[in-house]
Amino acid sequence: MSYDEEITEYQLDLLREIGNIGAGNAATALSSLLGNKVDMAVPHVKVVSFDEMMDIAGGPENVVVSVFLRIEGEMTGSMFFILSTNQAESFIRTLTKDPEFNFGNIGESEIGLSALQEMGNILSGSYLSSLSDFTHLNLYPTVPAIAIDMAGAIISFGLVELSQAGDKVIVIDTELMDEGKRRENGQFFLLPDPESFKVLFRSLGVD
Repeated sequence: MSYDEEITEYQLDLLREIGNIGAGNAATALSSLLGNKVDMAVPHVKVVSFDEMMDIAGGPENVVVSVFLRIEGEMTGSMFFILSTNQAESFIRTLTKDPEFNFGNIGESEIGLSALQEMGNILSGSYLSSLSDFTHLNLYPTVPAIAIDMAGAIISFGLVELSQAGDKVIVIDTELMDEGKRRENGQFFLLPDPESFKVLFRSLGVD
């Protein structure tokens, strides 16, 4: 199956709209959790190769925070969410009330790890819930796996786990802004399993 042949601009617009709804849900949940207003938006959706996916994540040696999960149910696939360490640390410092938190000593902070897991649940769950609502498909996320590592190691491991046919990824850019107007960018990488790609767009009324 060729993603290049099958994805049109209209289909990408649908995915962007779904992403914006998911981002709004995630922003509401994060704002409540953190006690601070957080805004999220999805300005762009595009299709890239696996190599370009690595570049978007900042290069193979860039250290990032990643959430990885499998999508199960009537459509199957995998999803990454990749966020800068600075933004993730900022969220966790606010949540844990620990201004000294950093990923250099996360092994000593069970609270920090729990906060990171919760953030991952909110971000990935909000997008998947929006996708399920839009498509009317029963979708079930696996428990998100959290990793702090070089982007190359995280993505390579995830792709090996996928045994993915093809070499294309749907990238859903995400902008996060807090009350201080600090803007950070993250990305969802959505990889439907080959047969699920048709299921996704058929459910959106686009065949």
